[in-house]
Amino acid sequence: MENVLVTGGLGFIGSHTVVELIAQGYKVFIADNLSNSKIEVLDRIEKITKVKPEFFNIDLTDKEKLFNLFSTYNLDSIIHFAASKAVGESVQKPLLYYKNNLSSLINVLECCRELKVNNLIFSSSCTVYGQPDKLPVTEKTPKQQAESPYGNTKQVGEEIIEDYCNSNVDFKAISLRYFNPIGAHDSALIGELPLGIPNNLIPFITQTASGIREKLNVFGGDYDTPDGTCIRDYIHVVDLAKAHIAALKHANSSKVNYDFFNVGTGKGHSVLEVIQTFEAQSGMKLNYEIVERRPGDVEKIYADTTKMNQELGWSAEKDLNDMISSAWKWQKSLIKS
Repeated sequence: MENVLVTGGLGFIGSHTVVELIAQGYKVFIADNLSNSKIEVLDRIEKITKVKPEFFNIDLTDKEKLFNLFSTYNLDSIIHFAASKAVGESVQKPLLYYKNNLSSLINVLECCRELKVNNLIFSSSCTVYGQPDKLPVTEKTPKQQAESPYGNTKQVGEEIIEDYCNSNVDFKAISLRYFNPIGAHDSALIGELPLGIPNNLIPFITQTASGIREKLNVFGGDYDTPDGTCIRDYIHVVDLAKAHIAALKHANSSKVNYDFFNVGTGKGHSVLEVIQTFEAQSGMKLNYEIVERRPGDVEKIYADTTKMNQELGWSAEKDLNDMISSAWKWQKSLIKS
């Protein structure tokens, strides 16, 4: 049985990936400082999988505690999610983002080196492409200057990992460049659970629909898109979680030290299209207002996933309707509880 440490494993993407790992027979350890997650998620993972992973409340910027975890357990691979991830907040608090996201990554790599853990799957982002000149985005698309400090931490993070791979022939790493994960597990036991005011579209939609938020702000209605709102490639979080299993298996067998893959559906949807899809599914009218653009937002981006499809044998299975319906089911379960 392979031992996998999932950093940020109680977060939105992390928790869904833990569920898929357990389903595939991996032994999972979770490190999370609960800065943007809740300990209750651990019990919810157990309800879904009938397995309770080992959990460690650790801030990854504390290398001593992280080293103790590495040295206590015989880890085979790391899936590194833990990072601050709000684009708008990163513009306002750049030093926080650089310190948290890069220091934690360096600590993980140093622990890997010192204890000879030689597989890493890195949670990267399509923000590494900035605002691309051509769409869809392939892995050969040149990186543009990042639109936000958050995006820059992902660019620099990938560079740090690649440099380390070049210095250590035994170490293998894959960066998964996510597009926009949304949705929730079919059980409605885990989903996106932002602490405080959401920074992402879907939880803001579902919280507005359930009366938690007064209205939804749509940032920018004058972009060069068919309806003036930003376009994103939305991917179901369960599809994304399964992509990590595919990447983990590929890293174990690959002769390439470092590689990177786009993870999306290959289709772009505008903010208004997402809102209209929610309204059609729920039968509700959302209270929303188009306001000024938000600093750091990219106008439009969606993926070419050919490399991921062909080399890892993975492809997204769920569409926008699946994503919206599962997210709304999750939000309604929160209201009931």
